[in-house]
Amino acid sequence: MMKITCLITSLLFTACMAAAQPANSPAEERQASGGTVRIGELSLNDPYLLLDAAFDDPVYTTYAAAMERSRLYGDKAYKMNYYSPDKPLSYAGDQAGEFFAIWMVNKVAIDKTGQFYRRPVVKASFPDMALLEYQPVKGLHVSETFLVYSSSLAIADLQIRNTTGDTLSLKIYPVLNLGNDSLRIRRYTKGGTYILEHRESRKRLISNLYAAAPYPTETRDLFTMNVVPDSHGGYRGNMDDFYVAVKTDYYSEDRYNDSLNLAESGYVDFVALQTRFELAPGESRNIRYFRGWQDQKENADRLQAEIEKLKGASLQPFLDANVRLFSRVPRIDFKTPEEKMVYLSAFNLARGSMLPPEGKTSHNYYVFSRNPLWGWGHGHQVLHESLSMLAYAWLDPQSAQGSQRVYMEQQGEDGLIAYRHGPRGAQDYPHKGMPTTSAPFFSWINWEVYQVSEDRVFLEEAYRSGSHYVEWLIKNRDTDGDGTFEWGPYGIIENVRDWYNVVFQVSKERYLDVDKEDISDDLECLDLSVMVIKEMRSLSKMASALGKQREAKRWQKQADRITELVNERMWDEESEFYYHVNKEDHSFKYLSRDLRRKEIIGFLPLWAEAAPPERAEKLVKQLLDTTTFWRQYGVPTLSARDEWYSADVDYCCKWNGPVWLLWDYMVYDGLRNYGYHEVASELAGKMMLAVKTQLSLNHNFWESYSPDNTVLNSPSNYIWDAIMARLLIDEYLR
Repeated sequence: MMKITCLITSLLFTACMAAAQPANSPAEERQASGGTVRIGELSLNDPYLLLDAAFDDPVYTTYAAAMERSRLYGDKAYKMNYYSPDKPLSYAGDQAGEFFAIWMVNKVAIDKTGQFYRRPVVKASFPDMALLEYQPVKGLHVSETFLVYSSSLAIADLQIRNTTGDTLSLKIYPVLNLGNDSLRIRRYTKGGTYILEHRESRKRLISNLYAAAPYPTETRDLFTMNVVPDSHGGYRGNMDDFYVAVKTDYYSEDRYNDSLNLAESGYVDFVALQTRFELAPGESRNIRYFRGWQDQKENADRLQAEIEKLKGASLQPFLDANVRLFSRVPRIDFKTPEEKMVYLSAFNLARGSMLPPEGKTSHNYYVFSRNPLWGWGHGHQVLHESLSMLAYAWLDPQSAQGSQRVYMEQQGEDGLIAYRHGPRGAQDYPHKGMPTTSAPFFSWINWEVYQVSEDRVFLEEAYRSGSHYVEWLIKNRDTDGDGTFEWGPYGIIENVRDWYNVVFQVSKERYLDVDKEDISDDLECLDLSVMVIKEMRSLSKMASALGKQREAKRWQKQADRITELVNERMWDEESEFYYHVNKEDHSFKYLSRDLRRKEIIGFLPLWAEAAPPERAEKLVKQLLDTTTFWRQYGVPTLSARDEWYSADVDYCCKWNGPVWLLWDYMVYDGLRNYGYHEVASELAGKMMLAVKTQLSLNHNFWESYSPDNTVLNSPSNYIWDAIMARLLIDEYLR
């Protein structure tokens, strides 16, 4: 057990740090009084949040506006690329191009971070902002702060300081690069703002944006600085062409021409602004540039006015707000800096996916991803994605409770929690006359959130809602009344395990229609049955905490009865594993199909505390077999010996091999339930290796991971990978 730094309430913490804040300290110096870290002109008043992440460190670099300044439609988030040596330090929005600054110091053009004297280092990273330091040339210190201020506005702030003994001549070129033919200059204002427009498609690789939803397609761009530019221009081509434009031939007649092409209309690939100045030894200068984005139907003057207000505004309040946000996070004394980077990155992922109340919900809610933006990922909350609340509650328990209350306020009168919930209301995708729910993790999540928040009002609400939901499941997902459960007729989404499921999916390549392909409603399903057990055990704990001892015993008794049935029907003594069974005769056969295919769900009885100790031991032995489940980057969804097994993550939603961190976490949790702590820690190490490897390579989280290799083609920046923060809390503190 590692030591834990005391948690301090946010008000006391802020007051103490403000009183101790030093003046004019070096950028990286930690002050003895209060531990404040100076980064340019900003003060990071919690040194625990200092990262010092180099280009190959495992830090997540996608940023979205703070929840209170965000919206579902007309929202733009950005991926920061500070790690590619052949590119500038840049910020890219899905279908909205990228923006960045190119440097010229004493006529030396520097357009790639690989050319810097000191490459960018991420000093601190939060859901909506990043603080970096670098030196384009020796002695020219730059502290760059990137802030996604709102769904429509992002800011790059450069605090530049000359520590050499010579005066430096500088030109800085902020660039907005779309790189396709749809970027059109509408006008250039006297104040130095480019007003442009471009077109965005609703077509996506994974799933298209909803056609009826008001996603902007004809968009407006504003690009400007906090100083009036000396010149401006719009160009066709790429950054190599721009390099030639600003770095004219020394022997040409116009080598002293200090102007861009002054384009103020027409179609271009990118636009650039120019500011030039000299910086004496010891002198500093602030350059701030802005990238605005909105629907063309919106008011451009309003966005311009917002930019004007922010041109001279201090960014310290935004940093302080993030420090307060992270004041609740357990201060774990990690063994390595990389573990802390993953830990804080996981919280950033979760918080960056949260949006404020709107539409048909009065509570904050999440989307799966804000950048990249894709249809299914913008389709509102689903219970299995809500497992990310197990981690998020440690950052903001009230917000996590709000997310869970979205389900409660939209729950059907009959107890149904539909497949999706959010601003568009409950979406239950009826099929064969029956609504669709989701994998029932509801009460387990609520119990875990309560363990952090200790909010009794929330517990009472959650208990009522969870009880009603389980009653709905008993009535509607045990249709033959035999005590174990079947997925609904739209099981191919309800059971979470969408594609390449070796049992539920009839054809290997899923070429049939849904009704012919999916047989999950014809089986007594192991996964759903143990999920109901877990829900009942969680409700029992909730009832006990509320003083409802009779109800606690009733839930426990029901859970124990289903546990008996699972062990009686779904355990195969010959192969020593749990499987689904035929609904009609409880055999391991369905027509000509053998249902004994070893999937990760065979370990879920450990998570639900449904396996007798002697069977748990046999399951752990199976788990540790390197030829089946004990792979390099975690536990795959399917045994590597199965004929359908594939380690390739070549698309979304595959369940014939890829590692899904949430399900690996459930295996981890199950191992701990039975005292296999060393094995659990080894599994945690495999999960960490998968995540650290990808964050170090591309600085993304991923929907799923390959158990055996590092190339991934699944959706990136998926909220449920926030479970890594909970994994680390469990490993170190619980």
